[in-house]
Amino acid sequence: MAGLATMLSPIATHGAPGEEFKVTSGGDSLSVSRFAAAGSERRPAVIALHGARGIEIKAGAYERYADALTAQGIDTYFLRYMTPADMAALTSAAHESREAYETTRFDGWADTVAATVTAVLDRSDSSGRIGLLGFSLGSYIAAEAAARDSRIAALAVLYGGMPQAMATKVKHLPPLIALHGEADKNVPIAEGRQLVALGKLVGAETEFVSYPGKAHGFDFSNTDPMTQDAIDRVTRFFQAKLAV
Repeated sequence: MAGLATMLSPIATHGAPGEEFKVTSGGDSLSVSRFAAAGSERRPAVIALHGARGIEIKAGAYERYADALTAQGIDTYFLRYMTPADMAALTSAAHESREAYETTRFDGWADTVAATVTAVLDRSDSSGRIGLLGFSLGSYIAAEAAARDSRIAALAVLYGGMPQAMATKVKHLPPLIALHGEADKNVPIAEGRQLVALGKLVGAETEFVSYPGKAHGFDFSNTDPMTQDAIDRVTRFFQAKLAV
């Protein structure tokens, strides 16, 4: 389940974000790092949501997605959605306790995503088209946020799914792509398949990509060719779905 999500890597290895700002949600002030595409025209954007253990594990792994997206004219925002209380609960508790804690926080995290969407769409450089990109725990948050917020035009999830409490309430999902390793022992591949099935049920355009033999966080590898495959698929998806 999502409680064993992989940590997010630092995002300033290849090039520092051009801007740092805060969003406020539920009394918490959360940091956002913006990687801007070149040009002065209005551009689409993707908000990326990390896994359960924060942002410091492997240099460059997640920044590669920002590099690929910005190269195609899509601004990328990394939202650090976890509060100090979240980090304490998710790094020190047992697996079952982490899962229970996550269940209580999905709505609040989705609210934080909604506040970030508002902040991005209010920018003068926004085209009005915005997508969500989630990894592990961040995928569950992104899926719930996309189900609740019709402003989301596209959803990409890596090794994640939909929170169980939200699944029975979903009436809408945007076009979505789900990528999942078949050997994932942290988040069973069935979770990704169920999300795609739910998307089809509510009429969303869906795509599911499975990776034989690949484990959780397979796209963190610096040498596996499937890393670039995942990045390319996600980038092409957002190019197609966020075009004005």
